[in-house]
Amino acid sequence: MSLVWSVTRAALNTNFAALLITVSTAAVLCCALYKAASFVYRTLDSPLRILPGPPNPSVFWGHTRATSKSSHSVLQEKWTEEYGPTISYNSFLSSSRLWTMDTRALQHILTNSYNYQRPPQSRFYISRVLGTGLIMAEEDQHKRQRKITSPAFGSAQIREQTEIFIDKSRLLRDKWVAEVAKSRTGYAQVDAMFWMSKAALDIIGLTSFGHDFGELNAPVGKTGLLSDAFNTIFTTNGVYLLLAIMKGILPFLRIFKTEIEKISENAQNELRRIGRQLVEEKKASIVAASGKGDVEEKNIFGRDLLTLLVKANMATDIPESQRLTDYEILEQFPTFVVVGHETTSTSLSWGLFSLTQNQDVQRKLREELLDVPTENPTMEELQALPYLDMVVKEILRYHSPIPQTNRMAMNDDVIPCSVPYTDRNGVRRDHIRVKKGDIVSIPILALNRYKPYWGKDAMEFKPERWAQPPGATAASIPGVFGNLFSFLCGPRSCIGWRFAIVEMKAILFTLVREFEFELDVPVDMVKKRTAIVQRPVVVGVERKEEGKMPLRVRRYVRV
Repeated sequence: MSLVWSVTRAALNTNFAALLITVSTAAVLCCALYKAASFVYRTLDSPLRILPGPPNPSVFWGHTRATSKSSHSVLQEKWTEEYGPTISYNSFLSSSRLWTMDTRALQHILTNSYNYQRPPQSRFYISRVLGTGLIMAEEDQHKRQRKITSPAFGSAQIREQTEIFIDKSRLLRDKWVAEVAKSRTGYAQVDAMFWMSKAALDIIGLTSFGHDFGELNAPVGKTGLLSDAFNTIFTTNGVYLLLAIMKGILPFLRIFKTEIEKISENAQNELRRIGRQLVEEKKASIVAASGKGDVEEKNIFGRDLLTLLVKANMATDIPESQRLTDYEILEQFPTFVVVGHETTSTSLSWGLFSLTQNQDVQRKLREELLDVPTENPTMEELQALPYLDMVVKEILRYHSPIPQTNRMAMNDDVIPCSVPYTDRNGVRRDHIRVKKGDIVSIPILALNRYKPYWGKDAMEFKPERWAQPPGATAASIPGVFGNLFSFLCGPRSCIGWRFAIVEMKAILFTLVREFEFELDVPVDMVKKRTAIVQRPVVVGVERKEEGKMPLRVRRYVRV
């Protein structure tokens, strides 16, 4: 009898397991079919399909393969020349994507941040690199976090931090001086991207969190865990980017982790570990200084980022609406460290590249900088140098570190246009209709070099264009600095734009006074590859790519 029961129970268990697997499989398939049907319906129903634009070359790929093979924004720039400033082109499975150079339309999109948010696939990919701090927050959460952190990037705070910018710039200069001294040729071969990343990482660590990562003090040719991780992450290939996007769309793929994802996770965990330690030390020092357990806002002094984060977490008299949880604090560390150093180091690397290709600009800039009687300028002294200001603006215009970002319409909307367009049905329109779920591309780099705004020489590196205020068309570009789109505009504009500008000026001031720069490889070997930012790569034999910016630097001898 017991044997019969055992056999029966085993059969029931087997049947139940099989039934469970069948039901689970059916549920997954139904969910996938529902998502696929919803996607197809949304694609076919999107009003973006009637916008002018290039014909769709592939039902499955759309224009994805073509755009991934070309330099960033080049194809879209070609299409806007042919079809007008407002177009749509096709992404995966023929889904339509809006691309507009119309500044009124872009301002509408960026100032309505509650209705235009990052698409889920972008959120997944970017969060794997930047964490889930301020950059990833949306709506009220973003508004609260930005209000808390904004004072850390005001003019008064940056004025105090300029000394750190200069000190680290001089340390970098001394490293290069030592490299030149060891050379028998009179010049040193350096990887500008490698060194700029080190300097910017040290600077953001000290200024925002009071922590020196010590990258510039590492042995020559060696990188720390963070610097090495960022170099791998930001020079990744298109296959990884495609896989990351697919994981954003199809969550079940996330169980398979690539080597780059593991490296990124390790870097984020290291930053959170450092952050946790710094927060605990900061809290302990505040409690010790106040002499009591319950600390009020008036007992917490300082406007650096770490102090502001801790204040929003532990001050007992701060309203609940202005508080940060422990989790939110720790998520700010990877966000601010990665964004705060990567964009600046990339911009400076491309800036030095442009100086090697424009020796007259390099000489003119050096003459201005050498007229400054100190090697320790203040923020005001840096800001008072007109040609340095022109060069920095032109670097940010011509080499926008982040070439593009995307937004998704959270609700149906009508976007106003300043320049009317004719749709595929021959109808003249002064607005763009979008439906919930439609994707909008924000063309940062393309708008910064759009010929109708910047003139026929828009594709040239020319700092002198900033000697006169931009014309009426360029002046319509919505931005927080110098009619540039590099920092975007609206509630989600770059919070650290003042910081980035003064930091770039401090590093250029120190290096260009001391060195002459040349490119160390043929110029056609240097290419741009985008993995959030536009990092330089050198394409060698057999098309093998290496992420770097190889320069020859020699000490400038003043006659």
